[in-house]
Amino acid sequence: METTEVISIQQLKSDLDALDEENVRLESLLRDFQQAIHDCHKVEGNCLKEVHHQEYRLSQIEESLKKSCKISSQEDEIIKKEIEERLVVRRNRLEEVNLNLPRNNGPYLKVILGGINVNLMDKELKFRYKEQYEKFKLVVNALILFVALLDLVVSYRVIDAFLHFLLVWYHCTLTIRESILVVNGSRIKGWWRALQFITGIKAGIIIVWPDGVMYDLFRNQFVWYIVYTSFLQFLQFHYQHSCLYRLRALGERYDMDITIQGFHSWMWKGLGFLLPFLYLGYLFQFYNAYTLYELSKRPDCLEWQVPVSCLIFAVLFLGNTITTSLVIQEKIKERVFNHIHSHGCCPEKDKSS
Repeated sequence: METTEVISIQQLKSDLDALDEENVRLESLLRDFQQAIHDCHKVEGNCLKEVHHQEYRLSQIEESLKKSCKISSQEDEIIKKEIEERLVVRRNRLEEVNLNLPRNNGPYLKVILGGINVNLMDKELKFRYKEQYEKFKLVVNALILFVALLDLVVSYRVIDAFLHFLLVWYHCTLTIRESILVVNGSRIKGWWRALQFITGIKAGIIIVWPDGVMYDLFRNQFVWYIVYTSFLQFLQFHYQHSCLYRLRALGERYDMDITIQGFHSWMWKGLGFLLPFLYLGYLFQFYNAYTLYELSKRPDCLEWQVPVSCLIFAVLFLGNTITTSLVIQEKIKERVFNHIHSHGCCPEKDKSS
């Protein structure tokens, strides 16, 4: 049988007195915290003001150097070259400073979140948020793959609807998460960022596609496409994550770089394994566009979703294929150039021979 310890009223009063003393310490820490935040915002404002001032002064000097700078001697030419080099160094340094300072949310986040500040001030917080982003993609892609496979087996409209809602939510969420990453210094840009917006629009169009002959004819093909792209996401995540880990260990990549939906300039070693799967996915997008185009020509096709989805799949195919091919071409040229210079060869000599 359990026995309960009897506590005197004096002991309780003593404990409460001790808690009051601890509360005084807590209030002091809170005041220090609030003052530190105030000081931080003040220093932040001064830094931003100084950066804008330096950018303005640099622009003035660059403009004067181009238009009204008088060169009258060889010594002036040397000084001009020195100024140009120093301007480049100063511009690069200002870019590095800007990466460590808060940025504006941008128009998209302002519409979605209003004036909420999404800048993560601490480096550890930024890295933790990036890791959560990667885990989010991995977990949701696993769920999408499971639902898509279930949809193929059961073939039920309710599961169709859940899959489409899941895709819309996933891509809309990714656009917000990636915009927050960009505000905090991630350098994802260009086509790979636009891809999320286009894919989200595509998912939104398919979710309002009504039941009918056209939907039934395209349904299985689309679900198989989702299965393949989810599988491709796992391959890309594993490959790209390995690339980032290796390059960061060598100090060659920025900490906020993320895995992306496609091939990027930092992904090169062991690429022969991934490229066929990527291009097969792009061909699948072309096949979807072709199928939808054929459906749109049928006299019984009345749904506007068919031609619009056809156009979106065609844009995805062209954008992915062209962007990936250009990056590969750029990397091949870079490797050839590095190979020539590392062996001390000169292109002019090769041409003459």
